Amino acid sequence: MANDAIRQQLEAFRALKTDLHYKDFLITWEHPRQEIEAILALAEALKLLHQQGTSYRAFDSGLAISIFRDNSTRTRFSFAAAASALGFTLSELDEQKSQIAHGETVRETANMISFMAEVIGIRDDMFLGEGHRYMKEVGDALTDGAERGVLHRRPSIVNLQCDVDHPTQALADLAWLKKHFGGLDQLKGKKLAMSWAYSPSYGKPLSVPQGVIGLMTRFGMEVTLAHPEGYGLIPEVLEVARRNAAESGGKFQVATSMEEAFRGADVVYPKSWAPYHVMQRRTEILKTSDTAALKALEKECLANNARFTGWECDRAKMNLTRGGKALYMHCLPADISGVSCQQGEVSAEVFEQYRIPTYHEASYKPFVISALMFLTRLRDPGAKLAAIVERARRLSL
Repeated sequence: MANDAIRQQLEAFRALKTDLHYKDFLITWEHPRQEIEAILALAEALKLLHQQGTSYRAFDSGLAISIFRDNSTRTRFSFAAAASALGFTLSELDEQKSQIAHGETVRETANMISFMAEVIGIRDDMFLGEGHRYMKEVGDALTDGAERGVLHRRPSIVNLQCDVDHPTQALADLAWLKKHFGGLDQLKGKKLAMSWAYSPSYGKPLSVPQGVIGLMTRFGMEVTLAHPEGYGLIPEVLEVARRNAAESGGKFQVATSMEEAFRGADVVYPKSWAPYHVMQRRTEILKTSDTAALKALEKECLANNARFTGWECDRAKMNLTRGGKALYMHCLPADISGVSCQQGEVSAEVFEQYRIPTYHEASYKPFVISALMFLTRLRDPGAKLAAIVERARRLSL
């Protein structure tokens, strides 16, 4: 049964066209839908192989380098797991222990770490207008190094979260929705509420909600973005969501209450984020290292957040969803009222009900990252996957 499922995923993957060899994966909406479908089919195949205890090692050597400019648990370990499963050696760049502190340029660092690198995963999500730009700057440096013969091969960059998008999270979310509802074709017409939720902290990136609305609208879902006044996202991303919904036959709208968004929803995704204009101010302050101004901004924002403590995913709001049984999703860690904080994004009762499903949601991330590494480093990924599946079949005899 497991081998049949793996072969089905192999056939689905090989029927889809991809063009990612030696390229970067930075923003989901920069890639055609068929490529997104291929990533999910490949991720599912790799997940099934791992589930049955079969190696999907595809490389004999090479570095997978991670650069985390913000804290991480799930994404950090998912990247490490993906590198190990495929046969890469993991190396983390700790900027505090590098020569960057002594003025080494991005161009120089990018080349110096990449002589035998195959993939570079970068998380840079805290500076609005900077994270995506930094990844592009690293990419330009790698291209220059490869064209001038410094690097034998240009490493591929995988966005592990920037200020605009969190593609590995959004793809893992989509993979879980595909599994939960029985296929991507089953998502059309499903209602998804991407809602701001109260948190006793400030400065959380905008990239998770932006990634969700930018990806789910491509699959015919009816997406409602809900937030209090003043907590909007990057305007250009809202336009992407509107355009995607129009092209896919879905819907995209903005609501001003969590209750409105939850009513009749099939999926809810309550998650805190900082207002767009606050992140703009925060970025400028961080550039000047003005700690007093940063503390003042934090105090101001926490006071503003406190006006919306009612934006909590609780039983009453879940009862508004379709049959009172919508799928709850979160990128984790969630701010759980009475558990991780006094009052937060979700009630302890609701979170506990959906705790295991959110773990399943998160479990797709190492396989999504594996798929991105696989696709960006192999000229014929279909043939390689077929060889891996055949190897697994022989070992099972």
